[in-house]
Amino acid sequence: MMNEGQSRVTLVTGAAGFIGFHVSCRLMEMGRRVVGVDCVNDYYDVSLKESRLAILAQNPLFEFERVNLADRERVDAMFAAHAPARVIHLAAQAGVRYSLEHPHAYVESNLVAFVNMLEACRHNGVEHLTYASSSSVYGANKSMPFSVHDNVDHPLSLYAASKKANELIAHTYSHLFQLPSTGLRFFTVYGPWGRPDMAIFIFTKAILEEKPITVFNDGHMLRDFTYIDDIVEGVIRISDKVAVPNTNWNGEKPDPGTSPAPFRLYNIGNNSPVEVNYVISLIEKELGRKARRISLPIQPGDVPATAADIDDLTNEVGFRPSTSTEEGVPRFIAWYRDYYGV
Repeated sequence: MMNEGQSRVTLVTGAAGFIGFHVSCRLMEMGRRVVGVDCVNDYYDVSLKESRLAILAQNPLFEFERVNLADRERVDAMFAAHAPARVIHLAAQAGVRYSLEHPHAYVESNLVAFVNMLEACRHNGVEHLTYASSSSVYGANKSMPFSVHDNVDHPLSLYAASKKANELIAHTYSHLFQLPSTGLRFFTVYGPWGRPDMAIFIFTKAILEEKPITVFNDGHMLRDFTYIDDIVEGVIRISDKVAVPNTNWNGEKPDPGTSPAPFRLYNIGNNSPVEVNYVISLIEKELGRKARRISLPIQPGDVPATAADIDDLTNEVGFRPSTSTEEGVPRFIAWYRDYYGV
């Protein structure tokens, strides 16, 4: 006989992506059935996405749907076919700098697709929607560490604005239709099978190829680098804790992180920001070679520092990310050398 976890489906969007791949793997390790969804676009190296999918496909608990979530009919058909109990929505057009040149990609992938997912969850009795937001929503905020209980009304990129919009639209569905929804603000995720457009990946590749690295703000930007295993643990624990109304919520002093509707927001970050210069030094040490640098000023849309207040995450699900950059960077480089044969 199947246990409850095996008989009920978790739908994971962005399953060919970095976080979606790891979340899917972990769910199946726990004996849960996963329907993975991805359109496998060419924002970055498709072969990396196909390699992740090949690993997932080896598990009998995994089923794959190649769907563009902006296609409403395909989304509706997929929900009708699989009747997922829970949805972990990680598919999105990522990247702050890319959004400066390709705004329409963010409207389609992060807004149109998100509404399609909400509608499908609403009409198919999904018991909890957990979705990826981003630390980018904090934008011009200067109060550190960033708290979900602070207002975030000054995004600095279209990517950040699209993630803030996700939170607002999700709240509306939680209020109108009692759809439990939880947004997770991720802080600078890295690790094995990571995205090639992210700093640690870019630096490692360039140094190994003896090419110069571009360092913004002279490397003095602070980032709350968060290892993938910690992100995955947080995602699954939160998915398993269905959002409920905050009965103490007060409209005269509205708390942005909770609601009288079944809606929640959490940060998932390492709670230990480090300078980009320090991370570069860790990469240099692990590779045994020095980087050649090109220094540029801070870029439009970038923020000088990020740091996560994770008290709510700890209090609600008893978890604090704990993997240091000193542990995580060598693990990433070991994977990179193995995967690319260098």
